[in-house]
Amino acid sequence: MSERNEGLGFEAGAQGNEVHREARLILRELRLMELLTEYHPRLAGTVPLGIQVEGSDLDIICEVYNPGRFTAEARRHFGRLEGFRAVTRTAGGRVRTKINFRAGGWPIELFGQPLATEKQNAWLHMLVEEQILNLLGPGFREAVISMKAEGMKTEPAFARLLRLEGDPYEAMLSLGRLTKEQLDAVCTRAYPYI
Repeated sequence: MSERNEGLGFEAGAQGNEVHREARLILRELRLMELLTEYHPRLAGTVPLGIQVEGSDLDIICEVYNPGRFTAEARRHFGRLEGFRAVTRTAGGRVRTKINFRAGGWPIELFGQPLATEKQNAWLHMLVEEQILNLLGPGFREAVISMKAEGMKTEPAFARLLRLEGDPYEAMLSLGRLTKEQLDAVCTRAYPYI
């Protein structure tokens, strides 16, 4: 993910697989990134990593300081789409807005909070997960996909495979703060099947 092609979060220079092309097409047809540009939208989650399973959604994280305005704009642009719903609540002392709808056969989730997108947990999780997938290779990727297909969420699947203790979401953030050498050591010690 060294370059963010049009803010969509796909690898630079690659056309991607069929799922990547389909996701790009849907987001372009909706003009989603363009219409929400002031919120610095980024596609995060499983699709850019190529670990999506049946039912995975397109997760778009946004930097949102006025949830009412964000919701109104999303409703104006996407409110006609199947399953549109918006919820704003406070969690962990931070106001968060979640907007869901379907387009082109995909569930789409817009997630907004008053924090730069590159500092949001979803983005930080994705970056460290990308490093781990690259380091541990196809066998690890398949193990994650298998666990997800059985119903496990992404971060708990990574944490279980890497034998991380405690809250899997926090454990993954901790891995993201390690140097490359430290991360390599932790991963290859915990998952020596490469």
